[in-house]
Amino acid sequence: MNVSLNVEQYLRDLEYLVNIDSQSKDQEGVAKIGAFFEKAFAEIGWSVEKKELGPSAAPSLKFTNGEPPYDAFLLGHLDTVFPKGTVSERPFSRDEKRAYGPGVNDMKSGLLFGLYAARALTESKAKGSFCIVYNSEEEIGSRHARSWIEELAKQSRTAVILEPARPNGNLMNERKGLGRIEVTFNGKAAHAGVEPEKGVSAVNEMAYWILGLHSLTDFEKGTTLNAGLVSGGTGANVVPEKASMTVDVRIRIPEEKDRIAAKIAELRANPATPGISVDADFFLTRPPMNPTPKTMKFCALVEEAGRQAGVDVRWQGTGGGSDGNFTAAMGVPTVDGLGAMGGGSHSVTEYIEIEELPSRFALLLGVLERIPGAEF
Repeated sequence: MNVSLNVEQYLRDLEYLVNIDSQSKDQEGVAKIGAFFEKAFAEIGWSVEKKELGPSAAPSLKFTNGEPPYDAFLLGHLDTVFPKGTVSERPFSRDEKRAYGPGVNDMKSGLLFGLYAARALTESKAKGSFCIVYNSEEEIGSRHARSWIEELAKQSRTAVILEPARPNGNLMNERKGLGRIEVTFNGKAAHAGVEPEKGVSAVNEMAYWILGLHSLTDFEKGTTLNAGLVSGGTGANVVPEKASMTVDVRIRIPEEKDRIAAKIAELRANPATPGISVDADFFLTRPPMNPTPKTMKFCALVEEAGRQAGVDVRWQGTGGGSDGNFTAAMGVPTVDGLGAMGGGSHSVTEYIEIEELPSRFALLLGVLERIPGAEF
């Protein structure tokens, strides 16, 4: 498919999108991003479907040019992590090498790659049936969108995730599973100087849990736990009655979930603080994304497309999650990072590499061109 990217038009479209605040809970902003793509996909003759996820999220969008089974299921997300007002503080900007702004890398540039690829497929009358989904709540876990994404994955031969490539250009075929442990501790308040023996310290028990859960971290297995959010107590001279914490969990091996659950049960059954009561909830928000033999065949196809596009395709794993975790867990060969190339996601330094846009877009088109008829 000999189609080149119109970089200046692309950057004008990107500027428009980046200059719209679209944090996950900003339904008006997310819907405005969605409206841009609804109109653009309809203009090239693709079917457009809105997916209502409930009152807490803006609609997600599905675009198709054919019927299932889909040769490729392309996934992106409309939302960002940046609160309303961020654009007024630091709108889209660019220099000779990079473009900057909230969401420019994660992942408004990838959304545009999906649209521009759909146009190229349509104009060249390329073979294949494709489904493109833009999720409105990916940055907050895709809780409502997950089952819908999984159903579409079942109807697809491959999954192409339009998240950005790593700053060094690497793509991803492995992501850790993500989870949370939410714990509340209920003790008994007492004067810390006059009658501390009458108190039951919720903070003491929380400290015991933190040490116990952190002991499960195993870097070789890819398992990490981090009590990143803790609170408790009302004053230094009061035995704390209440405490709570949220523990971030990352796993590469699915069975590690059972080891963590067993530790939680052990801690609850053997408290360090007599009289304490504990409520604990452990859940995975995203399963691990691990490469299968089929995925490795898909990776080889991507590498072949890279050679033609002038991109040295290399792979790496990452601790961060994406909607590709869901497609991979459904057994669908999944590759991630086929959006633009950049870095600084979720920060004030977020950027994409302008010079890399043509080759990265050519890589995406080359992959989509090769999937129909390929065996995995």
